Amino acid sequence: MAQLQDILTWCEQTLLVNEFKDYAPNGLQIEGKSEVKKVLCAVTASLDAIEAAVEAKADLLLVHHGYFWKGEPAPITGMRGARIKKLIQHDISLLGYHLPLDAHPSLGNNAAIAELLQLKNIQPLNPSDRHPIGNIGFLEQPISAEAFKQELSEVFAREIIHLPAQNSTIQKIGFCTGAAQDFITQAAEQGCDAYISGEVSERTFYEARELGVHYFACGHHATERYGVQRLAQALAKQFDIETIYYEQHNPI
Repeated sequence: MAQLQDILTWCEQTLLVNEFKDYAPNGLQIEGKSEVKKVLCAVTASLDAIEAAVEAKADLLLVHHGYFWKGEPAPITGMRGARIKKLIQHDISLLGYHLPLDAHPSLGNNAAIAELLQLKNIQPLNPSDRHPIGNIGFLEQPISAEAFKQELSEVFAREIIHLPAQNSTIQKIGFCTGAAQDFITQAAEQGCDAYISGEVSERTFYEARELGVHYFACGHHATERYGVQRLAQALAKQFDIETIYYEQHNPI
């Protein structure tokens, strides 16, 4: 068992939360029990994830996508209201970490992608970033775009959208999980052969072609399912608590 406040303090210090400007609050978003025995982690604080936490008798729901995003209406009504009501009714805390969990050099989503793809010599996508949200890595040997697409499909267990460029081989790869398709411009500026993210926009087709950078859309959810699991595992090691992961299939 652990104290909720001790978990919050550890996460804040480990993820360097105060050094990020984000689109939503990082940390405690809904306060439940002060004592935590079980944590359920999920990519998004969906109603299904909340119901899984209730069924598992979890005290805390740990997510990458929480609530209270900039630009959202303030009233807690409708779909979000139903989610928050269920958390409060069952005294479950909601803990969310967004950009700090993308960027962490060992627990983060991007770090996990680099390991899964066996990328070497990891560098920031933007050299001026103190805590890079995107990165660059290198394959050990150059491979064809088609071979790389097949590897991505196997790693993420999904169909990959490939927007081709003219270069025939790939070795230097830019990557940033989630909805970071617009970073393809930075990847081109850094001389990357390819760029990976989760989602894709209509304009990305033209950017890939005209910037000369292969673009691979691997799924927003699929690329961001690793950080919360790594953070939960780290919490289990740090504190005497049980952690479980809830996977909700999201094809986007």
